[in-house]
Amino acid sequence: MQEIKITKENFEKEVLASPVPVLLDFYADWCGPCRMVAPLLTEIAAEKDGEVRVCKVNVDEVPELADRFSVSSIPTLLIFKNGVQTAAAVGYHPKADILRLLEQ
Repeated sequence: MQEIKITKENFEKEVLASPVPVLLDFYADWCGPCRMVAPLLTEIAAEKDGEVRVCKVNVDEVPELADRFSVSSIPTLLIFKNGVQTAAAVGYHPKADILRLLEQ
């Protein structure tokens, strides 16, 4: 499955009401570490299709969501299960660490 672009309008449906765990990436196009994490998230989205939903929030386009989750550094990865945040990581992390976050 492709990554899903999150907006204020689709956040509830795509993240909080998701039937599968969600990996939510807060990023910006100009952010170097975000660009390093992006291909890893694309791989995870393809490998875990149907098991995990990978969603992305551009903090420049949707600052309200960044504020709602107190995102002050990017990339910030949040894991949601059944509409509840279960884990978080800030900064670049290798793929294995991101996959471990999904297990929490």
